[in-house]
Amino acid sequence: MALVSRKGILAIAAVINVAIDARTRPVSAKALAAPAATSSRCCKRWCAMASWRGIRGPHGGYELGRERNRITADDILRAATTVDEVDAFPPNSALVNEIVWPALAETERTVSVALGRISIDDMVRRTTAAAK
Repeated sequence: MALVSRKGILAIAAVINVAIDARTRPVSAKALAAPAATSSRCCKRWCAMASWRGIRGPHGGYELGRERNRITADDILRAATTVDEVDAFPPNSALVNEIVWPALAETERTVSVALGRISIDDMVRRTTAAAK
């Protein structure tokens, strides 16, 4: 059972790519999309929602809007989850509202706290160590 969706994993990977590559120049949405095997349109949406700063122009792209150690995996996953996905269940579903959500709420909070301890800086350091 996957606790993090494919989209969430790809969003985290995109932010890591920006954290690594944007040191010298902004990273284009097209460049972000290739390693993640997703569309540049999808990456642009993540960029708009996450803690990124867009730079316009022929050499524009995206760079982190905050320090790497202040952006967590939880921040990214929250930005990548749209309201439509959160509200996808029927509002009148007693089974979901009275049984499923309360049963899973504590686990969701626990996972959120754990993901909040993992910064982009931590993951960039792991990437750098793995490359050596």
